[in-house]
Amino acid sequence: MAGHVPIYLGLVGRDLSVREGYDAARAACLSGLAAARVYLGSLDRIRAIAKLAVSLATPADFQEHPKVADGASELLLNLFGADLVPPRIVLGVSSIPLGMPVEVELVFEIEA
Repeated sequence: MAGHVPIYLGLVGRDLSVREGYDAARAACLSGLAAARVYLGSLDRIRAIAKLAVSLATPADFQEHPKVADGASELLLNLFGADLVPPRIVLGVSSIPLGMPVEVELVFEIEA
């Protein structure tokens, strides 16, 4: 599942605080999990998370990307445990479609 975005608008570090960005990353990750649950019928079919990428729309001088991405990472760690969650990719970008501050990409390894 890819390209899930939260219901927030703006740049993290300008329009949203780090905490609001964290909440936006968590919401985006929840959206991805909800889509996976609908598609798979159950999250129990997930054997591992093959990829977690978090893109943040931020001003050029923003430096707290990891704290924001923790919103997605901590959710997945709490749900699946450290053995199923890979290291993440975190990127700062100048914009995300629709003015969203965060986009989370999830790739799952599933049981057939």
